[in-house]
Amino acid sequence: MTDAVTERSGIRKFYALLLTQTFSLIGTRMTDLAVGIWLFGQTGNATPLTLVSFFAIIPRFISTPFAGLFADRFSRRAVMILSDTGQAVGTLVLLASFLSGRFEVWHLYAITLFKACFDMFQGVAFQATITSLVPDKHRNRANAVQFVSSPIAAIIAPAITGAAYPLLGVAGIIAIDLITFLGAALVLLTMHLPNPAPNAAQEQNAIGEGQRSSFWSEIMAGFRFVWQHKPLLMIFVFTGSTNFFLAGANALQTPYILERTNNNAALLGTLLGAYSAGTLTGALLMAAWGGTKRRIHTMMPGIAILGAALTLLGTQSNPLSMALLLFIMAIFPPVNNVSIISTLQIKVPPALQGRVFAAISQISMTLIPLSYLVAGPLADRVFEPFARTPQWAAFAPIFGSGNGAGMGLLLTLAGIAIVIVSLAIYVTPLIQNMDSSLPNYEPTAAG
Repeated sequence: MTDAVTERSGIRKFYALLLTQTFSLIGTRMTDLAVGIWLFGQTGNATPLTLVSFFAIIPRFISTPFAGLFADRFSRRAVMILSDTGQAVGTLVLLASFLSGRFEVWHLYAITLFKACFDMFQGVAFQATITSLVPDKHRNRANAVQFVSSPIAAIIAPAITGAAYPLLGVAGIIAIDLITFLGAALVLLTMHLPNPAPNAAQEQNAIGEGQRSSFWSEIMAGFRFVWQHKPLLMIFVFTGSTNFFLAGANALQTPYILERTNNNAALLGTLLGAYSAGTLTGALLMAAWGGTKRRIHTMMPGIAILGAALTLLGTQSNPLSMALLLFIMAIFPPVNNVSIISTLQIKVPPALQGRVFAAISQISMTLIPLSYLVAGPLADRVFEPFARTPQWAAFAPIFGSGNGAGMGLLLTLAGIAIVIVSLAIYVTPLIQNMDSSLPNYEPTAAG
């Protein structure tokens, strides 16, 4: 098979995988929304929904290193099939719980925890597989197209759920989700995916000179690679820092918008739709453009602009201004993610990519649960009460004095922090010279 034919075959497989995973993601989003509608209708309380998000992210700190090792040591196709099957089992149990009439909230927490563990395996294996299917010259666009799937799901899933929920109920929506998981697994069963051959020299370098290979040393190889390549370490410490400020701000989007718009649920949907449209725009932008040749010049300015938009969002109560700022904010996470992933795919040996992706995911997301836990209490017990005190008069000309004004100050402070951290990292020589100081992976030199 010629190189051109192999290249076309790999790209076709990538898009086939992406299409089936997008359908699966739409099904998952439909279930999340349907269960949320049902649960809020039954309890009238938002706390259970917040806890679902918490339980969905916790497994990343447990399963991520294992997911990376599995993706590098076993067939990535088999790992993805296992992931889809495991999530399908969780969905089936959730469906059975609702159909039995004995559903309890703790069932949802447990099933969310179970499914999130398998979802982590899916993401790491899929990211590492892209390198084997798509050549570097097409990779920026392929990664960008991949990031289109999430905003598309965020736009399509609510529309389908809104129409289908009155007819099918929560159990019917969950059944659709189950079908999408099984469909994704069946497509994978019919597809051959290449796996990189193990390289003894790369493995020994990743584990450490003079160190014996063991289960734990292989798991830690991804962290060791990042530690040995300081520009990568700095990038992901930066990402973890900005995620702390951004995750809490995103968690406050719904209550902030509702407070600023006098609990207008329809307007909330429109503004969150503007955010999803921004995410889609960012992914399409990278698919069409691909970013700057030196990817750092795409990443850092984009996150600084995001921080500036968040800073201004905290001062706004006009829906049109809020929609525009939410749209701008959402453009840059996919731009940044595509740039980071493309950088890793060209710098990291393919046989180590599963573990490196797992390591950077864990580093980047370490502070997100803490952000979720502190953002709500800060808003409810500190900033909103402060906005009702006489001292607030100094802030009122900028943030207003109605409901949500205190949260606005909190969002603005988070935005300022993101801008400062982004610019401070951007001017660091180690980051400025990352493309030249961090060598590309060369297959011919691997031996």
